[in-house]
Amino acid sequence: MRLWFPVLSLAVGLVVGFTLFSFTHWHVPPEYAPYLSVAALAGVDTLFGGIRAGIEGRFQTDIFVTGFLLNTLFAAALAALGDRIGINLALVAVIAIGSRVFLNLSLIRRYYLNQWTLKRNRQSDEVGQVASVTVPLAQEQKIGGV
Repeated sequence: MRLWFPVLSLAVGLVVGFTLFSFTHWHVPPEYAPYLSVAALAGVDTLFGGIRAGIEGRFQTDIFVTGFLLNTLFAAALAALGDRIGINLALVAVIAIGSRVFLNLSLIRRYYLNQWTLKRNRQSDEVGQVASVTVPLAQEQKIGGV
């Protein structure tokens, strides 16, 4: 499972973004904010999709990298095209991509909750097996001692 690559990409992106905006005092012009927000949401969607693919055992680095680049560029271009023709496609993209982000996030959450539940059940089964072995021995000792 190559889950580490999308997670590492997310961490690097957060560090680079924090550094860029905090220490350089660089700001995005307000007219580019809708395009950047849609592109960032598409990038987050790709990251969660990569994490999900890693969990499912079907992650491929080349598909992840090209998908990340193409999805972010296409989402920003779609928002720009919408502005040109007078339709707020940025809002449409946010709704569509946002629903995919929440779907991927819910599937990732469900996977880890299932893993946690299985681990907890295995531990309780092991404790129950140990208790069932020790209880009859303790009862036999009491019976034999009387």
